[in-house]
Amino acid sequence: MANEFLIKSMASSSCSTSDRNNEENLYQSWMYNQNQELNELENAATLARENQKNDTELNQLLARMVNNFQGYVNGRSRLARVDVSPYFAPTWCTPLENSVLWIGGCRPSSFIRLIYALCGMEIESHLTEFLQGTKISDFGQLSGEQVTMIDKLQRKIIVEERKHCSKLASLQEDVVDQPIATAAKNRENEEEPLNKHGQGMTTLLEEADELRMNALKEILGILTPIQGVEYLAAAKRIRLCLQRWGRKREQEHNN
Repeated sequence: MANEFLIKSMASSSCSTSDRNNEENLYQSWMYNQNQELNELENAATLARENQKNDTELNQLLARMVNNFQGYVNGRSRLARVDVSPYFAPTWCTPLENSVLWIGGCRPSSFIRLIYALCGMEIESHLTEFLQGTKISDFGQLSGEQVTMIDKLQRKIIVEERKHCSKLASLQEDVVDQPIATAAKNRENEEEPLNKHGQGMTTLLEEADELRMNALKEILGILTPIQGVEYLAAAKRIRLCLQRWGRKREQEHNN
């Protein structure tokens, strides 16, 4: 299936622009897309609660958005093979956004934490109804089987995160190790060792993106369609809020 987001992003890029411009353009296109998708998700959730959208339609919406996420991942992987360093401290993000980055993106275990946060907020805001056994909303109604599957997924993700953190630490330590240290000491050509280091960072970024993608797919496989729609809407809302809050703080500190 052709990827809608990647096609639009490639169409908006120019071969004459720099690598950094292409990287930032891809990101800005993705963030613009987040806002559009959030509107779609919120509208779909409203229609589903009014029985105007069925599970098949919701699943189609979720599949399209996962496909768009894959398109973004593929697009930035292609650009990272040319210039990977910016993805670990992107200048197109605010310091607030960069402070919560994990290997170029969201920490996959935070995907699970969001589920528990949503469940807690739903139960807390409707505590009386919950204690009386009244159905409050879809996220307040996770089944025992769903909770077990989510817990198992969380433990698996944390193990993988630790492996990736170990790889990142090794790559960072390589900067002061042979042969980069030798090149710096003797003022030799640094291109070969830096290129090798960049290849390692690119591979790590791609592996982290794969972990993020697989975690999202597994989560949506555990949740019901309406839960999946509400979950993705919450995730996109948080991401857009971080961008807005980060810009606000930048204005405050720069004035």
